[in-house]
Amino acid sequence: MKKIVVLIVLMAGITAMAQKPERERGHRGDMKDMSPEQIATLQTKQMTLALDLSDAQQKEIQSINLENAVKRSEKMDEMKARKESGEANKLTSEERYAMKTAMLDHQIAQKEKMKKILNKEQYEKWEKMKKNREGHRKSRGMEEKGKRSGK
Repeated sequence: MKKIVVLIVLMAGITAMAQKPERERGHRGDMKDMSPEQIATLQTKQMTLALDLSDAQQKEIQSINLENAVKRSEKMDEMKARKESGEANKLTSEERYAMKTAMLDHQIAQKEKMKKILNKEQYEKWEKMKKNREGHRKSRGMEEKGKRSGK
């Protein structure tokens, strides 16, 4: 009987240690306490390092990143308010369609802005970076789905 109890306690301990703490999940935890201005500045500096941007390019990209960070922050606040008020029900297919269309329109506009700011070599490198980020995000999403479904 003692062996069974010890075994159960040991298994529970191992299982608890194997779980990632909430604070270590994802990279958004690092940025959730930052202002949109800070996020935009960090993104611009990362792009400057990766793409070797000129001062003029940095200023233009900084304004784009700031605009995007502010919009994201507003959207997050809106989603949080909906969730807290209990209105976070599943979206209808029309609402999902409208959101997806708006997101794709925004991405197209972003690409056009970046084409105007970056030279050809920088733009190609930016596209590659973007694809890598998206691929990483998708693969991470699939891992999370597997964990949630118990696989």
